[in-house]
Amino acid sequence: MPTTLEGDVVDDPGLLKKLVESPRFKKFVLGAILIAGVVVGLETDKSLVARHGTTLHVVNEVILWIFAAEIVIKVLAEGKRPWRYFVDPWNLFDFVIVAVAFLPFGASYIAVLRLARLFRFLRLLHALPKLQILVSALLKSIPGMAYVGLLMFVLFYMYAVSAVFLFGDNDPQHFGHLPLAMLSLFRVVTGEDWTDVMYIQMYGCDAYGYDGMEALCTSPQSYPVFGPLFFVSFMFVGAMVILNLFIGVIMNGMEEAKKEREVLEALKQDVDHTFEGDLGGVKRQLLEAVDKIEQLQIESRRSVDVLSAQQRSKQSPA
Repeated sequence: MPTTLEGDVVDDPGLLKKLVESPRFKKFVLGAILIAGVVVGLETDKSLVARHGTTLHVVNEVILWIFAAEIVIKVLAEGKRPWRYFVDPWNLFDFVIVAVAFLPFGASYIAVLRLARLFRFLRLLHALPKLQILVSALLKSIPGMAYVGLLMFVLFYMYAVSAVFLFGDNDPQHFGHLPLAMLSLFRVVTGEDWTDVMYIQMYGCDAYGYDGMEALCTSPQSYPVFGPLFFVSFMFVGAMVILNLFIGVIMNGMEEAKKEREVLEALKQDVDHTFEGDLGGVKRQLLEAVDKIEQLQIESRRSVDVLSAQQRSKQSPA
């Protein structure tokens, strides 16, 4: 008859793993994160803190211990390999945020403690998989964005040097020197009243933009044709082309992050299924071996009983 191994029920993290991966557990943690964010926002109201400071403190402590219990459960869910919890960068991120709250901050570090509470709201990035993809996409886009940023710097530098040479005398308030010119061009590319900067070059500082600052307008000069061409071309290249390049790099990073997550999820499922299948096969083989051993023990006892009976029959008087 098939038998079961004694002590077959050992430290099995399967239940904890199911608990961690269950939708209810995830929703409960997500709710705690949202409450933590709301409480931190309420603490910015000094009058509210004066009236309900004790209640807010209790809620903060409860949320902190909920997060600590979540980490403990996830570590135990890894079974005999608890260090696997820290392999995931998101888990390490959660652990650091919770661990900071347990540091012995004194009264002089109350601002640091409040910032630590605020960081709990960042756990929303881990709680929502879609946000994880966005963050991963941004991180993957950094190398590409660096080259786009370098291209943008070259563009700004060329236009800024040109603007100082062309418009520096007419408009010293915006293009008096190179750093100021680059700052003014940044204002232009963001669309913040960029037409006013253009009109100063079109009509001259004596006719537009320097009311009340006539002392600065020492060499007025108008550029009715070249002024609009300069700023429209800069807006077209800087605000449209470069911005679309940034968007393209981020979208490409998002696609890579999404594909990588899908591959990791599929690989994880394959590993889990393979491990469960191998474990089930080993268990069946072990049970079959135990059955065979028991059968051999039974046959051995029967053989011993037969030999004992034969010896007794020989020794008994006729």
